[in-house]
Amino acid sequence: MRLHNRVAIVTGAGQGIGKEISVRFAAEGAKIIILDSNAKTAAAVAAEIGEAAHPYEVDVSEDASVQKVIGKVLKDFNAIDILVNNAAAETPRHLVTELELDDFQKAVDVNLTGVFLMCRHVLPSMISRKTGRIINVSSQLGSVAVPMNAAYCATKAAVLQFTRALALDHAGDGILVNSLSPGAILTPRLVKSYGSIEAANAALVDKHPIGRIGTPQEIAGAAVFLASDDARFMTGSNLVIDGGYLAQ
Repeated sequence: MRLHNRVAIVTGAGQGIGKEISVRFAAEGAKIIILDSNAKTAAAVAAEIGEAAHPYEVDVSEDASVQKVIGKVLKDFNAIDILVNNAAAETPRHLVTELELDDFQKAVDVNLTGVFLMCRHVLPSMISRKTGRIINVSSQLGSVAVPMNAAYCATKAAVLQFTRALALDHAGDGILVNSLSPGAILTPRLVKSYGSIEAANAALVDKHPIGRIGTPQEIAGAAVFLASDDARFMTGSNLVIDGGYLAQ
């Protein structure tokens, strides 16, 4: 129960990594605020977790939407102890010359602006209490590039630098800010992008020295560590969970 009675917000919590982080946080004793752009999906995850979970709908790319939902959370729970910025846009894999501006802008709006807006509206509460944990989910592709993923790679790299800057700004406020960089993780989104689990494995397993794709549960375990007192001397760091991908 490393997160006993702490209030934790997880964005993009309707599936995949965000959902599993929420499940694991609840198991560690936290009160979980399930944020998703789809209200029904958020409600379904909350129902699956049980009374510790509370669903809210939000568009992290819209300032008014974020401000409204954070206001509701603070009214309902009085404090926010942990923020996990996990929401990410689905970005088509294209060359830049073929990528629509709307698709590029969506990646920026959700992957980067969404992190900024969530932090912007959560931080005042944390600053006033002189405590807080922020975990920004980046990617192995924030550190190395792959073909036809310029928007995703660029925004995830920006998340890493934003994390470092934010950590420096608020170290004196008792707020620890770190990032997570997952490798290829077997999520519904990954399977959808490749068409099947078999196709995803065929394309990605050999690129990870450990010999397999990761699981959302493995990322959730790392998130628990960063949110817990075990990581109380960490800020501005990036925790890589990628099966050896970046070691090559």
